[in-house]
Amino acid sequence: MGRGEYRRAVPARGHCRLNVLWWSKELLEAGKRRLAGDTARAASSREVKDLRRETTALKEVVADLTLETRLKKSMTEDGDDEA
Repeated sequence: MGRGEYRRAVPARGHCRLNVLWWSKELLEAGKRRLAGDTARAASSREVKDLRRETTALKEVVADLTLETRLKKSMTEDGDDEA
């Protein structure tokens, strides 16, 4: 790679410095918003579908555990009556 080619391949130093300053400012502002409790953002449709699927699965787990607990409780109560 010749000297001129290298200069064209590497961005100007001022340009890089501006990018770094811009990103650091964005990061600081995002951190301030997060610390202030501003975390709202729009969810993508895929995220919404995934959350709905997860909610359904969790509801099924809760239902299964509730049923299992009720069955165990009823079996224990029936055993107490016989004794």
